[in-house]
Amino acid sequence: MNHPHPDLGLPPQLQDKTLRIVALGGLGEVGRNMTVFEYQGQLLIVDCGVLFPEENQPGVDLILPDFSYIRDRLKDVVAVFLTHGHEDHISALGYLLREREDIPVIGSALTLAFSKGKLKERRISPISIEVREGQTRKVGPFDLEFIAVNHSIPDALAVVIKTPAGVVLHTGDFKMDQLPLDGRTTDLARFASLGASGVDLFMVDSTNADIPGFTTSEREIMPVLDRVIGGTKRRVIVASFASHVHRIQQVIDIAFTHGRKVAFVGRSMVRNMSLAGEMGYLHIPPNTLIDIDEIDDAGDNIVLVCTGSQGEPLAALSRMANGDHRIKVGQGDTVILASSLIPGNENSVYRVINELTRFGAKVVHKGNALVHVSGHAAAGELLYCYNVVKPKNVMPVHGEWRHMRANAELAISTGVKRSNTVVVDNGVVVDLADGKAHVVGAVPVGYVYVDGQSIGDITEASLKDRRILGEEGFISVIVVIDSQTGKIVAGPDIHARGFAEDLALFEEVKGRIERALAGAVAGGINGTHQLSQVVRKTVGSWVGEEHRRRPMIVPVVIEV
Repeated sequence: MNHPHPDLGLPPQLQDKTLRIVALGGLGEVGRNMTVFEYQGQLLIVDCGVLFPEENQPGVDLILPDFSYIRDRLKDVVAVFLTHGHEDHISALGYLLREREDIPVIGSALTLAFSKGKLKERRISPISIEVREGQTRKVGPFDLEFIAVNHSIPDALAVVIKTPAGVVLHTGDFKMDQLPLDGRTTDLARFASLGASGVDLFMVDSTNADIPGFTTSEREIMPVLDRVIGGTKRRVIVASFASHVHRIQQVIDIAFTHGRKVAFVGRSMVRNMSLAGEMGYLHIPPNTLIDIDEIDDAGDNIVLVCTGSQGEPLAALSRMANGDHRIKVGQGDTVILASSLIPGNENSVYRVINELTRFGAKVVHKGNALVHVSGHAAAGELLYCYNVVKPKNVMPVHGEWRHMRANAELAISTGVKRSNTVVVDNGVVVDLADGKAHVVGAVPVGYVYVDGQSIGDITEASLKDRRILGEEGFISVIVVIDSQTGKIVAGPDIHARGFAEDLALFEEVKGRIERALAGAVAGGINGTHQLSQVVRKTVGSWVGEEHRRRPMIVPVVIEV
């Protein structure tokens, strides 16, 4: 693995009364959140999530944080704290616990329930420690305090991490909705009291830092959803994240007022909503919820709540768009995409919208109606937080570089010294000591790709090969030569896929290959590997000159 920060060396040995912070994912990207805190040789992990692949990562199912930094020190991990139950914060936990299953997992009731549901599929039974806002807990040398924050999922928590090195406040994902559906607002009073006593490092959600003003309240989308669902004669299909309990609660309430039945579609949706209902986070009116096997009996008078709002190929909505789901979308149906677009998913989502529209459905999404509001604080809310917390140092987290830079500028505008804002990439090591956070080095971190049962075996080189195969095709060339004379006794036999179907096209290059091999042998080159490279170079030059293409070339030279 190449070192991602050649200008930074490895960090020095950790000093006394110094807290070390290393993000293994989540910086410069939206997803894969995982941060390691180290004090006195003990490690605390905050979040352990996944990143979903982009189109230039063909065949990849998930992308994990890189555990290599802590792999030899798993015995030193005192706990994993999960800020909330979204996939980009909890879904890599199973891969971590597979390496050491007895790491205690701390989180709120719903967060633990969602993570346990995923871990059960992997036959992992975690050691769970349930906490709620207002509580404190000591794990190893870390004194933790949990603070209520409002987000697009219930039970989200910020965390205060106290050590003799200083006080860190990590917001997790949050916003400041003043009229949340569950009445649970971000505890700004506690933020302010922490600020009064002194916060040495404020680690702040950056996702909406470049959006001015305040994030719209979740309640604001209710009239729009009501109008869309009430004005539809046929079926309504709502695609949402399987963890967005507040959004799904609104859909259920509106369906009930219009006398519609509701069915959950998709394994993760059914599992999460069942858990949320059992725990009292989701309230379903009597005789409203039906099983997927009963949807035909409900006819058009139904709202289907499914996964696939990001165009994920195996999710329910994508399969409906492809026509290979038991639910067939047709003329007069309305599909609501009740979520934002995660960067990198745009093409997949627009493809799904186009296919559903082709089937005759009306597709309502964030671009044409207020059917989604963000779960992240915009610039106005962040400014408010900086003014009440008054941190000595700021480290923007959770977001792409444009988000983190914007977040740092907000902090600076409220009086935080520019030298005290730390905007860093994954793997960069930040030490907090004597009231100052500073970069002391970097450790190698990379992408860990999950491809079916393969974890970490896919490299950037193999992804490059996949992209070439997908975009340019491949050409194989088989030549048999006499081991004594070096003369061609069979071939060149050329096969191509995804390049050109007309085999006559290759007649021209066969002569080039024969001449190149004869010249190589005459010049003293022998051995199948060297001669294979001659074939590769010859075919590559011809393809580049004549066709402006760069397919994968697989030469095979056999000696007899």
